[in-house]
Amino acid sequence: MKIALVDSGLGLLPAAAALRRLRPDADLVLSNDPDGMPWGPRTPADIAEHALACARAAAEHRPDALVVACNTASVHGLELLRAELEPGLPVIGTVPAIKPAAAAGGPVAIWATPATTGSPYQRGLIAEFGGTARITEVACPGLADAVEYGDEAAIAAAVADAAARTPAGTAAIVLGCTHYELVEDAIRTAVAPTAAPGLTMYGSADAVAAQTLRRIADRTPTRGTAHLTVLRSGRPEPLPTPATHYPEGRLITTPVPTP
Repeated sequence: MKIALVDSGLGLLPAAAALRRLRPDADLVLSNDPDGMPWGPRTPADIAEHALACARAAAEHRPDALVVACNTASVHGLELLRAELEPGLPVIGTVPAIKPAAAAGGPVAIWATPATTGSPYQRGLIAEFGGTARITEVACPGLADAVEYGDEAAIAAAVADAAARTPAGTAAIVLGCTHYELVEDAIRTAVAPTAAPGLTMYGSADAVAAQTLRRIADRTPTRGTAHLTVLRSGRPEPLPTPATHYPEGRLITTPVPTP
């Protein structure tokens, strides 16, 4: 079994780690775009083209499925990628977990990039899945970039800024950028003093991993070898050092014992 993941940078690590936990044998192909990141400030068409370039590079390695492990790329590029790659290669997108967060019943905050916050796409998801929940959109300028480079001071500053704009009594936080899942504990700690008891964090990695395995359940009878391939703007390179700053990065680079 071989699964490819696409993102501008390290935002693909949470989904990759979730897949590694579910299928320790799976071969992973991580295809990101250091030459073109960040994708957020680009036009929708440009984002789609960059995501497609990463997907094409990954597809050359003949994966059984491809995960678009990026909210922004899923919004602007999923249709294009599916038009080119499916049905031969199943393509799985990433959607913020607004529906389960809203269903829990308490006030919800959606932490997302400035480009996504207030966008027609996110507002559409809120309208469709938000129900009667009180939902606040919280833009997080600089947080994805700080996470990408493992800059602790910048992460702390960006998290503190967003936490200060998160309404008191918030019961759930939707992590609307895959990078944010890498600093979930820091976000929880920053928001907890003013949040409702039992604050719940909603990421997308586990759901995306489970959906990926469902999509290929009848297509991949063979086991993998837990091999890791990293493509950086199409070039085979080592995983960048900041990746190992996070438990998810360390998990996917740890050798898996042979049964």
